[in-house]
Amino acid sequence: MTALTRRATLAALASVAATPVWAATKAKPTKVTFVTDWKAQAEHGGYYQALATGLYKKAGLDVAIKQGGPSVNTPQLIAASAVDFAMGSNHFQPLNLAAVGADALAVAAIFQKDPQVLITHPRDDIKSIADMKGKPIMLSDATISTWWIWAKARYGFTDKQIRKYTFNLAPFLTDKKAIQQGYVTSEPYTIEKEGKIKPQVFLLADYGYPGYSNLILARSKHVRERPKMVQAFVDATIDGWVGYLTGDPKPANDLIKKDNSEMTDDIIAQAIAQLRDRGMVLGGDAAQLGVGAMTNARWKTFFDLMKENKVYENEVDYTKAFTTKFVNKGRGVTKPKPAVDAH
Repeated sequence: MTALTRRATLAALASVAATPVWAATKAKPTKVTFVTDWKAQAEHGGYYQALATGLYKKAGLDVAIKQGGPSVNTPQLIAASAVDFAMGSNHFQPLNLAAVGADALAVAAIFQKDPQVLITHPRDDIKSIADMKGKPIMLSDATISTWWIWAKARYGFTDKQIRKYTFNLAPFLTDKKAIQQGYVTSEPYTIEKEGKIKPQVFLLADYGYPGYSNLILARSKHVRERPKMVQAFVDATIDGWVGYLTGDPKPANDLIKKDNSEMTDDIIAQAIAQLRDRGMVLGGDAAQLGVGAMTNARWKTFFDLMKENKVYENEVDYTKAFTTKFVNKGRGVTKPKPAVDAH
């Protein structure tokens, strides 16, 4: 090889070395499965927005969103490694997984406020949750072992107040003294539409209920061994939620209606309005720390309350239920704040 040829060869090799790998070869997207906690709806809008607008694809992910429903146990699916990510409805799910040593934990909290509400007809004797003490309240079976524990501890409610809630609104609509549970994005709108009344709606979070909701649950193995993939999913999801609530939600809504024919434009629109107006996603700690924010202090507050009420034993380590390493980085806010409270 002559000196001239050698120089030419080295120059060519240097040129190749300087070329980014992604430019030379198109990486195959990583397949990811995510299961929601119910049928497609606006409460899942950010995930569908990230899928519809190509945010997941841009992050190098090939995401399949699978709908939940009455027969779908999302914590069980993530614990069994049947999916990569799952949507957790509340604090109890990752804490329960931690209590049994399952290989799963929460990596983001999309809803800074739990959407659970108590609903009444317009009435003068109830102007706050405290005014409901001693009055009959319609609750589902699942609720009795979740936020009802907080209500009893905070307001002195008792189990004698419990009446069966079967997700049928007829008993409420026919009884002006009725009180029932619901989701801020669901039952109040249906009651107003079908009953022609504007109900009083009391969001538990506005009265101190400390729970997060719409949690992203991940396999602990992925957190340990594939943190870049987890971060990519979290970041793209956050961007999807920001786009859904501050931009045009139509791309996501089209997919939601395709997956769930029961969803209509008016139902979706009012749900989006509730999410926006009540700061469910962009408010709370998310306003400073970024969408998906979680803090150790808030997890501890929730866990300590439930431990005091014998829901969890002393040996349960609540810090095994979540990690803040993928959030609290200012993503989704105008002026990012320093990461805090990581563990």
